[in-house]
Amino acid sequence: MVVESPVEKVMSTPVISVRSDTPLQEAVQLMSDHHISGLAVVGEQGELVGELTEQDLMVRESGFEAGPYVMLLDAVIYLRNPLQWDRQVHQVLGSTVADVMGGHPHSIAAGASLPTAARQLHDRSTQRLFVLDEQARPVGVLTRGDVVRALAGAGS
Repeated sequence: MVVESPVEKVMSTPVISVRSDTPLQEAVQLMSDHHISGLAVVGEQGELVGELTEQDLMVRESGFEAGPYVMLLDAVIYLRNPLQWDRQVHQVLGSTVADVMGGHPHSIAAGASLPTAARQLHDRSTQRLFVLDEQARPVGVLTRGDVVRALAGAGS
């Protein structure tokens, strides 16, 4: 049964990650190029140490907002020109990922059940959970869209 599947069966791969010393412009470009709203920040051993999200970029450093956007099955759809947003980010933000990243990333073990993950996504009001192996390295990402797709597949 799909609903009782472990997270690793429905997660998205690969995980797009950066290090805390990655230039911020490079991280923003990765987010833009891959149409994602968050990146895993990994340490020297590949372990998850933080998370960089659009919210971090907008609220923590700049004092301005990305403007209206909607999330539709993990795709970020801007309701204004994203190129203008990129220019503003590059002008206002610090120089490395460490300057703005969140230090408490949302994560879950690869073997956790889908219902457990769905509860965490809901309870923590987050868009994604980084799926971790036994060494706390991100091996996948589980988004709200992944959960919806798994449930839709279970019904067909």
